[in-house]
Amino acid sequence: MKPILLKYIILFAIVTVANKVRGQDIHFSQLFETPFLRNPALAGLFKGDIRIQTVYRSQWNQVTDAYSTVSANMEYKLPVGNANDFLTFGGQFLYDKSGTVSLTSTHILPTINFHKSLSTEKNRYLSLAFMGGYVQKSIDQSKVSTNNQYFNSTYNPYSYNGEPFTSGNYGFFDGSVGLSFNSQLGQNEDNNYYVGIAYHHFAKPKKLSFYDNVTAELTPKIVASAGLRMSLTDYSFITFEGDYSKQGPTTEIIGGLLYTLKLDDIENPIYLIHGGAYLRANDAIIPVVKLETTPMAFAISYDINISGLKKVSNNRGGFELSISYRKFLERDNSTSKSLRCPKF
Repeated sequence: MKPILLKYIILFAIVTVANKVRGQDIHFSQLFETPFLRNPALAGLFKGDIRIQTVYRSQWNQVTDAYSTVSANMEYKLPVGNANDFLTFGGQFLYDKSGTVSLTSTHILPTINFHKSLSTEKNRYLSLAFMGGYVQKSIDQSKVSTNNQYFNSTYNPYSYNGEPFTSGNYGFFDGSVGLSFNSQLGQNEDNNYYVGIAYHHFAKPKKLSFYDNVTAELTPKIVASAGLRMSLTDYSFITFEGDYSKQGPTTEIIGGLLYTLKLDDIENPIYLIHGGAYLRANDAIIPVVKLETTPMAFAISYDINISGLKKVSNNRGGFELSISYRKFLERDNSTSKSLRCPKF
């Protein structure tokens, strides 16, 4: 057996085992750009009326047919009634494609989050959210090859592969609920924190197989999240964020920090640069650089693999690129005119 072929076989085996250990869901390293996937109750926790975020992730590029994933979400925040309460409407789109047979997942998940003000003296909110929609999965059956298509060591792509698929796609409805609490620290409105917990896949969808006679249930997942933002000087602040996820018997812990430097105005900076690193326990160290030129922001990160896979991956993991847009709108009930508003 050629060494390069052996290397890929070992790498595939390790990746398969690692995926079983970590659970069934897609994840991103730039968790600050994918709030809906962490907890739908984190929607709306930003300075502005509207925010659009998108992340592209490419993983295991050293192996043929790498994993490619795209996340996009949008949030629209507006006040409710005469109090300091708010509603956030939004939606999550997720697209993932991987493997030789082009296994593809598409998620379309509308979201609503209600923020209840708990104080008239400072920003302090309790938020309850729901996210639910449709998920579709598919494979390219023309790319499926099995032992049944080999005759005397000759491969015949036009022969029956022996797999009893009636269809190369299936779909199901999925849903998540979340709760979060966010508040400012002391009298400085720039010092904020949040904590939250979410329950994903509460409907426990069971149609998770291309085979008609196979039933596989999607295991619910619990995600606990927290974040803290603190000013260091008039021109700098630091942000800590992290998640603990549990899906069935598997767990994942990721957390880290970003140091931010304002490059112009203190009160309303337009240009900011962020730098730092995250750690996914027993898996990867993730350096991050983010450049913000309001209302746009761009971030890049890379997973440096530190797990048992590093011997064949050469410490290479996943690359992520994100683009976000955030601003206040010119309207009478803009949150920029509110004395109190949920933000982080």
